[in-house]
Amino acid sequence: MHTFGNRRDIDGLRAMAVIPVVLYHFGFGAFSGGFVGVDVFFVISGFLITSIIVREISAGRFSFVDFWARRARRIIPALSVMMLAALVVGWIIMPANDYSQLGRAVRYQAMFASNILFMRQDGYFNPASDFKPLLHTWSLSVEEQYYILFPLLMVLLTRFLRHWRWMLFGLLVVSFAVNVWAIKREPDAAFFLLPMRAWELLCGAMLAVIPAASRERPAWVYQLVSTLGLCAVLYAIFGFDKYTRFPGWAALFPVLGATAMIWANGHAPTLVGRLLSVRAMVGVGLISYSWYLWHWPVFVYANAVSVDGMQALEAAGWVVFTLLLAWMSWRFVELPFREKRLLAGRKPVLVAGLAALLVIGVAGQLVRDADGVPARLSGQAMQYAKARDWQQGQMECLLQRKSEDLTKVCRFGGDEHTPPVQLVWGDSHAAALKPAIQADAERFGIPVWLASLSGCLPILGHETRQQCQDFNQATLQSIREHKIRDVVLAARWSLYLYGEEDGDMQHVLYRDDSRPVAEQQVAKDLTAMVHSLRATGARVWIFKEVPLQRQGTVARLASLAMIGRSAERLGRPIAEHLARQQFLSSLFSQLSNEDPQVRVLDPTALMCPGGICRAEFDGYSQYMDENHLSDKGGERMKPLLAPIFLSENAVQGG
Repeated sequence: MHTFGNRRDIDGLRAMAVIPVVLYHFGFGAFSGGFVGVDVFFVISGFLITSIIVREISAGRFSFVDFWARRARRIIPALSVMMLAALVVGWIIMPANDYSQLGRAVRYQAMFASNILFMRQDGYFNPASDFKPLLHTWSLSVEEQYYILFPLLMVLLTRFLRHWRWMLFGLLVVSFAVNVWAIKREPDAAFFLLPMRAWELLCGAMLAVIPAASRERPAWVYQLVSTLGLCAVLYAIFGFDKYTRFPGWAALFPVLGATAMIWANGHAPTLVGRLLSVRAMVGVGLISYSWYLWHWPVFVYANAVSVDGMQALEAAGWVVFTLLLAWMSWRFVELPFREKRLLAGRKPVLVAGLAALLVIGVAGQLVRDADGVPARLSGQAMQYAKARDWQQGQMECLLQRKSEDLTKVCRFGGDEHTPPVQLVWGDSHAAALKPAIQADAERFGIPVWLASLSGCLPILGHETRQQCQDFNQATLQSIREHKIRDVVLAARWSLYLYGEEDGDMQHVLYRDDSRPVAEQQVAKDLTAMVHSLRATGARVWIFKEVPLQRQGTVARLASLAMIGRSAERLGRPIAEHLARQQFLSSLFSQLSNEDPQVRVLDPTALMCPGGICRAEFDGYSQYMDENHLSDKGGERMKPLLAPIFLSENAVQGG
């Protein structure tokens, strides 16, 4: 087997891994596949750790305690300082719910299990994950789990199996196969869990254990292999993006690319090896662990207090700041422990490391148990934070997927025996209008029903769930039976046609590859729906979709308030909203122009003064999350709904 001395090229390869990760996270679009740097790290770790273990086993001096003490000395001090700092800064700027989630993540990472936690939450590429300060620790958890299990495995294999290398290779193949199988069925598990990622570390491990060749190959072979390896990694960094199905087969590019470079550069001087060994690359590689640790929480907190979103120049400034933090962490935390100037003995460092993790884990649990310590928040921050939960019974009016009684409605302006005059029908966006509906129904004394089912567009014909089809048919039947005079259709219309803005298409009902064809289909179905309602004698009011906010905007309100920054201009340009709604707006206008008894209610002017669709108004959040109106936001729709009630009064008066 091969043994390798001090490898400057591997330090440079660490730099090649961490730089794309940092630049990708800070939004530099050219590095759209920068997340693959983590896979390069996995290969490096597998190679170096296995080299140490095999060398010591062969010499008859391998010790589990020594191995884990070295790992503790390498990983725990800087990690502990970073998590402590994350808790301190989070105390200053995070709203209670997010701070509670941070406490939970700290506790999981103290047990090296944060990858399991994040697997159960939003995916790695979901914009919601941009507000989790410890999201990046998932890869550390994977490595630590590997470090716990792999030495045990190696001791057993080398002791009891003659051809143990084949067994190691077999595990690599099985892990890769499970990864490929899971990428379609359980993509979050494929991304976050050790069984699906172990093959990447094992690729590095195999380099450390393959027998040495009987003769060296020509120099051009090593030049070619290292160059191809570099090209494979660069292809992934600049060619992949968040829509790439990953890891899966795609992970072969960064993993085999890194493996090829380590192998070739370890056998002969190559051009790639010289490039990786330049002083600047080696320097970045030496602090790569600390840079990886610090860059993500800095990004999360900087993003949380950014009113207009992080611009390129601002992002570059923060990148430089993280580099400075990384150097300080390496110089004053990593080195004193690694050079044994602090806690020189193996047992003291193990005990101290476990104690540090225990203390930080308990601190995280206390934060979690205290629900994020809401008493920290200023009055304004608390006001914003409270908007993230509906308090006026919207959820009681919203049927869920588990609901069985699809005829259940919320009644306003009368008792349960009073037949409705008006009906509001739609998905959860219809339920968000409850504060305005209830207030106007009671104000004008007109009985109104609210029928809403989560994730169901109020259009017949393209329901992907039987429950939606049954709900829509039952609602239409109620309209006919009660001869309801006014029907309001309200929904997050664009969701079912275009999907989420981050590319999630699970709610899309019109899945034709051609967008124009899908738009034609929704136009046909909505026109048929309107005609069906008009045939019952009802007037139809189409409530247009409220402007969407960018992910994290509502949470950012409280963070800005906690540091005393104004959130008055926080929101998204009206042009972005109008662009997304262009086709739907045209369709609604066409229906209204064709029939004067079909009218359109547009919240845009109310919510987007001065060209900005604002997240807050008059000190209150208009949103409960990035697309649903809050209690106050719902109340602000009263003037928009008033014409329905006023026209009904005119009918009654006439």
